[in-house]
Amino acid sequence: MDLAKDRANPCVSCGACCAYFRVQFYWREANEDESDFAVPAGLFEELTPLLRCMKGTSRKHRPQCCGLSGRIGQDARCSIYACRPTPCRDFKASFSDGKQNSRCDEARRAHGLAPLTPSDWLP
Repeated sequence: MDLAKDRANPCVSCGACCAYFRVQFYWREANEDESDFAVPAGLFEELTPLLRCMKGTSRKHRPQCCGLSGRIGQDARCSIYACRPTPCRDFKASFSDGKQNSRCDEARRAHGLAPLTPSDWLP
């Protein structure tokens, strides 16, 4: 399933996780010589010699990934969807796989959005 094209998917317009969590990843994901889908240069910062994070996500107050476009909960979208880092690829929205994800619920609540339910995934 391609989340970027599936308008019935509640993740397509949400963006709460992109503006709540720090997105940190292994340095090789930001190296064009090491990855076919490298995170674009200029969109990440170095945390340690081995770790990078998406710019904007390491702020303590009001973090927001620099790759997030639009308005959270309305028309949010990832501007680097095809080359987003592993934490973004692996993050599961609540009930997208039939299981609740408390981290998704937490991010949505922080932005005034109700947690997702199984019925949010019905066609």
